[in-house]
Amino acid sequence: MTDFERIPIGRNAPYEVNTIIEVPKGSSNKYKFNKSSETFRYDHTLYSPLYYPYDYGWICGTRCSHDTKPLSCLVVATNATFAGCLIVARPIGTLLLEDAHGIDNKVICVAVSDPRFSAVQRLGDLASHSLLEIQHFFEIYQALEQNEVRIDGWEDVDATRERILESVDLFSTQSAS
Repeated sequence: MTDFERIPIGRNAPYEVNTIIEVPKGSSNKYKFNKSSETFRYDHTLYSPLYYPYDYGWICGTRCSHDTKPLSCLVVATNATFAGCLIVARPIGTLLLEDAHGIDNKVICVAVSDPRFSAVQRLGDLASHSLLEIQHFFEIYQALEQNEVRIDGWEDVDATRERILESVDLFSTQSAS
């Protein structure tokens, strides 16, 4: 287990969670955490002339039900951070999607310490255009790679919190074995 995998989800989960950023807002480069070297490795530049609309990473102390990766997330904040940055974030919903590799849902969060988002508690509190930008990015960012992406809609904050708690249980089970 890497040092990043040892970071707990946070004491106020599922209302506030620790996240680790892989790709900063505004980047056209895809970075991935490399477990063997415990570094953030440049993976590739996006094939489409796009950039990540918000910081992208994962929720600490979680595992997806369909693989051994942690839950992916976008953290909405005013400014970009950097690869490896820990952000305490408030989950507000999930974008349900599937790509060439299978289910790849994205939990949408807001940075707890960003005062511009202190009133945002659920998807409906975020500007509707921001949600459209997120959906648009994930619908088309793989198009020039000839990969199809299917958006299956949005999940509300209550279902997202349940998803997070289930993923914490999976993490605990997988870590114990």
